[in-house]
Order: sequence, then structure tokens, then C-alpha cells
Amino acid sequence: MSTIAVTDASFDDEVLKSDKPVLVDFWADWCGPCKMIGPALEEIAEELSDKVTIAKMDIMANTDIPTQIGVKSIPLMVLFKDGQPVAQKLGAAPKSALKGWLEGELG
Repeated sequence: MSTIAVTDASFDDEVLKSDKPVLVDFWADWCGPCKMIGPALEEIAEELSDKVTIAKMDIMANTDIPTQIGVKSIPLMVLFKDGQPVAQKLGAAPKSALKGWLEGELG
């Protein structure tokens, strides 16, 4: 399963009410590091599809949720379990580091 796009309107259903953990990547089209990690997140979404859903939220098109969560810098990845943020990672990193961090958080 590849990444999914979430919006302010779909965030509650797709992230908070999900029956499995969801990693939300807060990004913007003008953000170079965001574009760098995009392909890695697509691959990780495929590799870990049984354990986690990876969602992407464009902070320029959706401002309510990023404001509520307090997104100040991007790329910011926030892991939600049972509707609660449980971990976050700021900034770009190689795929191996992103996957290793996520697997560690998932247990």
C-alpha cells in the first residue's frame, strides 16, 4: 500500500480513528527536504503496510490540523497510535534511518 493523502477534513477518520498506527508526514511543495524523503516514505509504506499506514498532509492546503498539532518546521513526521501522537521526527533522513526509527517506535 502506498502513502495516502490526508486533509483537515479526513484527518479524524483516516488518522485518529485508524485501527493501526499512522505516520503523518507534514510537508509542502516548496520544501526541498520534504521532496527528498517522499520516495523513501513510499517505499517504507509498501514494506511496512501490515504494521503502519503512512499519510501525507500538505500544510499549505490544510492549515487547521498542522496548527492544532503545532507544526513549526517541516518535514515533520508524527506517529499516531490509538488516536494519540506518540512519537515525532523532524527533518529529512536517509530511508534506512527513517525506517529504523519507525520500526523502533512500532515495537
